[in-house]
Amino acid sequence: MRAICATDLSAASEATIENETCLECLGRIGVEEIHLVTVIPSNVHAGMPGIDFAARRERALERYRSVIEDAGFDVEAHVVRGTPHRRINGIAEAIGASLTVVGSRGKSPLENRVIGSTARNLARTTVVPLLVNRIERGADEPTVVREHLFRRLLFATDFSENAERAFEAFSYLRHATREATLVHVETPKDPALPEGADPEVRLAELATRLENWEIETRTAVRQGDPADEILAAEGEYEPTAILVGSRGHSRLRRLLLGSVSEDVVARADGNVMLIPPDRTA
Repeated sequence: MRAICATDLSAASEATIENETCLECLGRIGVEEIHLVTVIPSNVHAGMPGIDFAARRERALERYRSVIEDAGFDVEAHVVRGTPHRRINGIAEAIGASLTVVGSRGKSPLENRVIGSTARNLARTTVVPLLVNRIERGADEPTVVREHLFRRLLFATDFSENAERAFEAFSYLRHATREATLVHVETPKDPALPEGADPEVRLAELATRLENWEIETRTAVRQGDPADEILAAEGEYEPTAILVGSRGHSRLRRLLLGSVSEDVVARADGNVMLIPPDRTA
């Protein structure tokens, strides 16, 4: 597997790259090759006074490369200019990446509403599975919030085709997963089950598949707003990551259906693994 590790050379993105446990978790799920991607925004110019962007970038990338190589991965670096999430997606497609990893400090209303964030933009548009690795906020030398990326997973499902695709990610995540909590949120706004179907039975069927892989599994059916209940379940079960499927790229579909996955990415306390729809379907 090839993975992209997107970095803006900040202390937050450095936390993901330099954490040995996080790198070990990527190795366990089959990642062998890591592509470091740093995107220079179009409005940043090399000749801006007082800032030696090129030298700083080269020093940081060389340090990152050394850490990742020492952890046993092949490494390539890409320095490109443009809009971060668009260029990251483009490189992911070009190299056939299986995963994009991006660090995010998370829940600041200012960051989410005014500035926007690469993590949230990627949640809307990613073409490959996206791991948002949550980083401590308010620290000069931040570290990751959950070192073991996939040890305890909270899988949220509405039993749709996209949710089933997300569940299939356990086929490789299971090599780093010990516990899983499977959650379905019942809501009158978006019924996903045919009349008379029992969500507890459906969850039990999924749980059996995981237990056959020796993953300790629990199930829960909740009622309410999907994003709110998924985040409440995160607080209750304290997973190392939430695993959820995305509804896709269509702007109209996002407006009509809302985007539970985007809300979860923006508001979760810990890591979020987002699986996009199959683009070839």
